[in-house]
Amino acid sequence: MLNSLRPLLTKILNPLAKQMNINPNIITIISPFIALISALLYWKGFLLLGGIVILLSGLFDVIDGAIARYHDKSSDFGAFLDSTMDRFSDAIIIVGIVAGGYCDWFIGILLVHSAITVSYVRSRAESKGVECNVGIAERATRLIIIVIGSIIGYIFGPIYFTYVLIILVILSYFTVFQRIYHVYKQMNK
Repeated sequence: MLNSLRPLLTKILNPLAKQMNINPNIITIISPFIALISALLYWKGFLLLGGIVILLSGLFDVIDGAIARYHDKSSDFGAFLDSTMDRFSDAIIIVGIVAGGYCDWFIGILLVHSAITVSYVRSRAESKGVECNVGIAERATRLIIIVIGSIIGYIFGPIYFTYVLIILVILSYFTVFQRIYHVYKQMNK
């Protein structure tokens, strides 16, 4: 869904990437630690700040790829590491949200499961040679929804954040089915 913004992001990130001629895997490894800070903030009740720190984590998540592409340092291991750290970041943020009492454990488990399943379906499809960038709730969209939900919860009360999280579970599972259907169509042409 946010892939249409990729050309704009490239224009914005390339000047930054030009200045950062370092191993992009270093940035990749930093990103989940920032997500951990977000989780700790949620756990301690800092709803708005937890959401804002997700944005910082997201910045690190996109800058590693920009550095890799700009300096021609892309690698299969880098892609693997990035995907692995994304899963860790997603899960730890949700653990912080649950620990902070913003949703019960069952919604938290569904959030983690749906996020991992969205990514798994894409990975599995691509291992079979099917491009699978479809779906309404890709990772970036899910994180933006959590940030927006944090802002809504901060302004109107934490229960509204919980409602946003429930909607996110539904959107994530819908994305899983969108991807399964897309792969089915591609494999049965």
